[in-house]
Amino acid sequence: MKKILTISSNPEVLETVKNAVFTFSKYFDGEYLWETTQIITYINYELPELKILDYTSEDTDCETILATINADPWLHYGGIIAVCATKGKKRTLEELQDSNILCVLTIEEFKENLERLLKLILANQQFIFHRGLQNDIGNEESGSFSFHNDLLDIHFYSSFLVAYLYNTSRISAQNRFNLQMALSELLNNALEHGNLEISFEEKTNWMMENGEIVSLIRKKAAEERFKDRKIKIQYTLNDNYCTFTITDDGNGFDWRKYTEKNDELDEEPNTELHGRGIQLSKGVIGKLTYNEKGNEVTLRIKSQKDASNNIPVAMRSFETVTFKDKDVIFRENEKSNDLYFIVSGKYAVYSGRKLVSILTPNDMFIGEMAFLLNDRRSATVLASGNCRLIKIPKIDFLDMIKKNPHYGIFLSKMLSQRLYNQTRQTITLKKQLMELKK
Repeated sequence: MKKILTISSNPEVLETVKNAVFTFSKYFDGEYLWETTQIITYINYELPELKILDYTSEDTDCETILATINADPWLHYGGIIAVCATKGKKRTLEELQDSNILCVLTIEEFKENLERLLKLILANQQFIFHRGLQNDIGNEESGSFSFHNDLLDIHFYSSFLVAYLYNTSRISAQNRFNLQMALSELLNNALEHGNLEISFEEKTNWMMENGEIVSLIRKKAAEERFKDRKIKIQYTLNDNYCTFTITDDGNGFDWRKYTEKNDELDEEPNTELHGRGIQLSKGVIGKLTYNEKGNEVTLRIKSQKDASNNIPVAMRSFETVTFKDKDVIFRENEKSNDLYFIVSGKYAVYSGRKLVSILTPNDMFIGEMAFLLNDRRSATVLASGNCRLIKIPKIDFLDMIKKNPHYGIFLSKMLSQRLYNQTRQTITLKKQLMELKK
């Protein structure tokens, strides 16, 4: 059962959420608060998977709540749906490019789309609800998403994909916002200029007359020749690269004149129609690859290696220690007086003289089991290359848990996930051994 915390005093918002929770009662349980201090306390203790942040509630300090979540990576578990009164406020919130906000909706959009959003969230919960917990080391993830011509879907998929990459330390903070902008621009191109065949001139004229583009998109999307067209996102995520391929059902375009310089005139390509997204994405990714038709674009970004984006605020005051290649972190049978949080690097774990595992920032901690069980070290750990750790003495760790109870909750979730992964691997190995014996 996933918790939805609704931060609102607005009856319209509350009624909408309660109706949606009733519809999805098998999957979601609702909590409803509006007082700022109480909300921050609740978030710290409960780590709700989904937060609905209502900016129309005058008695709630939404900025403080959002800042509290953003300041602590361990509160990034799950995601936020932001609700606001006007389209102007919506644009302001979208421009924040906040990695924790899955989407921003006006009240009317919220009432119309919440149940559809919850369906999308459930369909992609492995990315959203587990994004603060780490994946199996070395695994490649691949898959695809397909959706119709809807701006809400574009905002949702670009937001949660980038948030997932950041919160699993695959991309740096520097690339997080840039990548989201690039994905959004290329997805908008696929929608407007690909599937709906909206020209630059048509878009310009419509916006001059109406002040927005949404109504034109809805009008075109309802047309018989466009209504069944879809956008597809394919992804491959591994230790080296994050790769995305965006495909639309449109007629394509001459991508060469927007990606290549005019040798004769020595001019930059005309960026009116597709160029903004292309040039912006090239600035982030370095290279975009189009199919011949021009209705499919592939972008790739290097994965961040052996570095953590998830250093909790309360841990940043402790001593950071550095190690060189083959330096000993601790030895087997030593007393476990300190816990280590992994900032960067790889670590070889030996039991006796046998290498049993390699730890990376995905594992978050070194020596946590002996530390928590008040036992001696069960293995020897060596640095592999240049490494950085945060060293946390036991008494300081216990004091930190008292002041930040959600750290203990998050740590429990992480250890449970790790135990689950190990159990799953053991079952798989046993099955393989049984097959070999046959």
